[in-house]
Amino acid sequence: MPYGYNGKILRVNLSNKSIGTEEFDEAFYRTYMGGSGLIAYYLLKELKPKVDPLSPDNILVFASGALTGARVGGMCRYAVGAKSPLTGGFGESEAGGFWGPELKMSGFDAIVIEGKAEKPVYLYVKDGSAEIRDASHLWGKTTGETQEAIRNELGDSRVKLAQIGPAGEKMVRFACVTNNLKHFNGRNGLGAVMGSKNLKAVAVRGTKDVPAADPATLSEIARRFAKAVPENPLTKGLYQWGTAAAV
Repeated sequence: MPYGYNGKILRVNLSNKSIGTEEFDEAFYRTYMGGSGLIAYYLLKELKPKVDPLSPDNILVFASGALTGARVGGMCRYAVGAKSPLTGGFGESEAGGFWGPELKMSGFDAIVIEGKAEKPVYLYVKDGSAEIRDASHLWGKTTGETQEAIRNELGDSRVKLAQIGPAGEKMVRFACVTNNLKHFNGRNGLGAVMGSKNLKAVAVRGTKDVPAADPATLSEIARRFAKAVPENPLTKGLYQWGTAAAV
């Protein structure tokens, strides 16, 4: 198993309700490093030519990077990818928040979703297992309402959700994927792809540690990083203005 990764990728087919796991070695992760690399691997390898982005044949991938979940501040990014309904080309979008680390801590590095559910569903992933659950009662709800309902249903307020609201359900071609209500995979209309699959949300919960090759050195890097970043003049504007400060 490569450090920084679990070596496992979850496969879900919503059409036939099958769930499986693929395992890869270190050489694979070195070749397709990062969330974008994993997305590119699956889309280029498995996506049919000229597929309709809103058809069941499109492939939707949620993927973490090598440093996602590492005990260093800011190592939280993950990516979502599919053929874009907005551009008709390769569609990939990244987001922060806690969803990416939670996916890694659940025992999987990525989730590959294909097909279309007969009725609205959400995917629940926890510590190496996954199940498809009914979401008919959630269809039409906002992201805030959905998050509250799923957490209550699962009895766990620490569950993290990547989800869509009414725009994604209606397959608006620029719909976002939202996590923790304030982090967005905002590019390429990937929320519309979720809606086309009748997939309301992907809920993840993990308690596993992300393996590190040298935990002591990583802790020292994290300490230095936490001190240096707030003192850097290039980052001070980010606290007030977010990434717009870089414009």
